[in-house]
Amino acid sequence: MGVGRIPLLLHACCGPCSLEPLRLLREEGFEPTICWSNPNIQPREEHNLRLATLREWARDVARVDVVVAGDDRDLWERAVAPHGFDRAARCRACYALRLAEACRVARERGFAHVSTTLVVSPYQLFDTCRDVLGRLAASWGLEMVWRDFRAWYPEATARSRELGMYRQSYCGCRFSAAEATIGRHEARDARKAARAARHA
Repeated sequence: MGVGRIPLLLHACCGPCSLEPLRLLREEGFEPTICWSNPNIQPREEHNLRLATLREWARDVARVDVVVAGDDRDLWERAVAPHGFDRAARCRACYALRLAEACRVARERGFAHVSTTLVVSPYQLFDTCRDVLGRLAASWGLEMVWRDFRAWYPEATARSRELGMYRQSYCGCRFSAAEATIGRHEARDARKAARAARHA
């Protein structure tokens, strides 16, 4: 860690979403350590692929440490899955589970500051995530470092493609996978309808 830099535990949802938050936080004078806790990601093969992508980038490109924290999939099934396709409730419960583990690790390892890469994606529930992390950080005696990274999502997308990183097509859980599939089908149908209208 650079002299005078502020240690920060950065919860990461995946490698591509970590690119810009890591760069920007370092520019502010923080030195992040990445924390992986994502029991929402299904199936297991997808979970392992995302973690492997993150670790490879962290080791070979970013030179940042990665802590693999608790990934209690059974707890996720009990606490989050019952919300099903109620996205607002499901995502709030999912954020709470993952970010609580990050805060626990931060406190255990002596960090005073905590943040998350979840807020680089425009597809996440920004205000909900801020509320959840704010409450959890306060309860653990931590300072939440909250930044709106969404403006850098295009850069993160471009850089991750340049680096050849695996990029996922849904947030993580089986419900988000179904929602993403429906969204892609609706967008495809809308494009077809627009083309048909132009040629009518």
